[in-house]
Amino acid sequence: MRTLPLADPGTPPLTSPLAFLWWQARAQSGILLASVAVGIVGNVAGAFMPYVVGRIVDGGLSDGLSPALLIGCLALAAVGTVQILCNVFGHRLDVENWLRAAFASSQLIGHHVTRTGDAVTAELPTGEVVATVASDALRMGEVFAIAARFVGGLAAYAAIAVVLMRTSVLLGALVLIGLPLVIGLLALLVRPLQRRQAAQREAAGRLTTLGADTVSGLRILRGIGGEDVFAGRYRAQSQTVREAGVQVAATQSLLDALQTLLPGLFLAAVVWFGARLALAGEITPGQLVAFYGFAAFLTGPLWTATEAMRIATRAHIGARKIINVLAVPDTFAVDRVFAVAPDPGADLLDPASGLRVRAGSLVALVSDDPDETARIAARLGRFDDGADAAAAQVRWGGTLLAELSLAEIRTRIVVAESTPHLFTGALAEELNVRGRADAQDQLRALAVADAADVLDSVPGGLAGQIAEKGRSLSGGQRQRVALARALLTEAEVLVLIEPTSAVDAHTEARIARRLVEARAGRTTVLVTASPLVLDAVEEVALVRDGRVVVVGQHRALIDADSPDGRAYRAVVSRTEDHDSHDDALEEVGHVATRR
Repeated sequence: MRTLPLADPGTPPLTSPLAFLWWQARAQSGILLASVAVGIVGNVAGAFMPYVVGRIVDGGLSDGLSPALLIGCLALAAVGTVQILCNVFGHRLDVENWLRAAFASSQLIGHHVTRTGDAVTAELPTGEVVATVASDALRMGEVFAIAARFVGGLAAYAAIAVVLMRTSVLLGALVLIGLPLVIGLLALLVRPLQRRQAAQREAAGRLTTLGADTVSGLRILRGIGGEDVFAGRYRAQSQTVREAGVQVAATQSLLDALQTLLPGLFLAAVVWFGARLALAGEITPGQLVAFYGFAAFLTGPLWTATEAMRIATRAHIGARKIINVLAVPDTFAVDRVFAVAPDPGADLLDPASGLRVRAGSLVALVSDDPDETARIAARLGRFDDGADAAAAQVRWGGTLLAELSLAEIRTRIVVAESTPHLFTGALAEELNVRGRADAQDQLRALAVADAADVLDSVPGGLAGQIAEKGRSLSGGQRQRVALARALLTEAEVLVLIEPTSAVDAHTEARIARRLVEARAGRTTVLVTASPLVLDAVEEVALVRDGRVVVVGQHRALIDADSPDGRAYRAVVSRTEDHDSHDDALEEVGHVATRR
């Protein structure tokens, strides 16, 4: 089996579902052609088994036990062996084709979503995006799993057509014309089935979105007493999905019933007509047996053809949904010509706020409106391209950030947002997001973030598993793990938004001191109003109405007898009780003295 994920799944066309499916077929043309070749050989071998049986019957009736009868039996065994081997290897190739197409599509979606960021959820519901990976990609892969059996069935049909027409034109015409008519009748149900499946898929996507929103906001709903209302909405949408599923099942059950009834009637007609020809002496008993075997065998390709229609219908719908996700503009677009990134040591300038961050400095942003400073911080890492027009003005070493490759920016500038989001998996994998940190590096980062207690909370330490969204940890522990993760990126510019808002004063003081030491000489921007952190940084910028109004050191601003000083004291005094502030500073002083 080939290794997945692929190093590069490629760039698919987004013009139509058929173009997307054809592109995927060409991308895996090697294993697809091998599968089709095996499918053709296996189906043709199976198709010729009735012919061999018919020859054996006629030979046995005319010559009795003879060398010819033995040769015929050996030929039958050989043909059967070929069919068995083809079925075994063909199934393996079919599964490989399915996995290759399904996981390549999932990889495309996952890669694209990580590059588009919030843009994809701004245009499409979250549930719709999740469903493309959980359902649509798998449905699309089924097309390539059934392709070999479908093409092999067509080849067997053509081989049988030649044999039948050379034996009996009337019976051959009945078989060769009757089967396409049966398939045509079944195909009439495909369009309504496709329409109802599309409706169910839309309803299921909305249900997934509603469920995700309800679960993520459950705490808020409980606070406002809205659980019953949202549960009612989910219940109503669930019933809509159920009703759509019943509509699909009604059409599907009719199709399944006709798949059994029509081939059965057709087979009965072939046997009746063939028996009359045999009684009239126009065909031999062995040929009648062969004709019956051909008709019975062809019901297999008939089933495959109708199944292929059903699968192709779902794949067409799934491919369209995947295209909708991939069509969201890619902010990492590689076909653009980007400006040359500045050399290390460049200053960051945000003209909209008047903030200048000198290279290698540790700066804190303070405002009575935390959202205001968070927006400035997000602009420094190009997190709000679409939502904040001022982001287009930010310069890094004289070059507009908007003209630089976003991949380059993400590598060199890291923005850690205020809400810590942890992912399921080992703690070491959670911390080592860039794959460069060893165990010692991770332990040092946890020490800087004062998160050594997390190792005790997670059974197995660094190898222990973090539960979904880090729910096995407290809010403060999640925040400190997220801080350690940001530190391990070793970013040239690190922007931390409220990194200590969920910890107590004494822990905050220790983190502030260690953070200054860990980031010494590297550009660091903190969004905080905590006196403990502000006292540790080199420079504080007070922001009011989106503009930097004063820059200075924490203690100088605290002591300043000016409007800006009074405004600064008003912001800082709201965030921390003075007693806890003084106690924490005193503790830090004692620790520093002992060191």
